[in-house]
Amino acid sequence: MITVEADISESWPEPPDWAALAQTACEQALSVSASNFLLSKEYETEISVCFSDNDTVHDLNKTWRDKDRPTNVLSFPMMEAEELATIKQMVGSECLLGDIILAFDVAKKEALEKGISLENHVTHLITHGTLHLLGYDHIVEAEAEEMEGLERKALAILNIADPYPDDEPNKESLDG
Repeated sequence: MITVEADISESWPEPPDWAALAQTACEQALSVSASNFLLSKEYETEISVCFSDNDTVHDLNKTWRDKDRPTNVLSFPMMEAEELATIKQMVGSECLLGDIILAFDVAKKEALEKGISLENHVTHLITHGTLHLLGYDHIVEAEAEEMEGLERKALAILNIADPYPDDEPNKESLDG
C-alpha cells in the first residue's frame, strides 16, 4: 500500500486536486517498475510530493546538485536501489521512498511549450521522479531508454500521450 503525502504551495492553482494526481502518478510508476510489490497491502510505502515554487527548487538544485537554476522536478531517494531489493523479503515493513519536489513556473512553462495540459505534464514529472526514487536513472543511454520505457508505459495506462514522441532518450528535459 502506498501513501503519498502532498504539500501544495499557494502558487499551484486549484483545481485540479494535485494530491490525487500525485497519488495516481506514484501508483502508476510503481506498478510498472520492478518494485511493484510495494503496492501490495503487505508493505507500507510512503512518498512525499512537494508542489513548490521556482525559488525553493532553485535553492535545492544549487545546494544538492551544484546547478544554479530552477528545474522542473527533483527527487531525493531515502534508500539505495540495493536496499529496495532487500525490502521485498521483509513483508510488513515500512518503506519511506523519498521526496519529490516540483517547481510550478518551470512545469507550467514546459507544458505550454509542449502544448500539453499542466496536469498531464505534472503527472509525467511525478512519474519520472518516482522512478528516480526507485533507483532508475537516465545518465547512461541504456538506462535512459529503460526509464523512459517505464514512463511511457505508466502514462499510457493513464491515457497520457508519449512524452518522448521522437523516440530519442531525453536526458536534458527532466532533471529528476
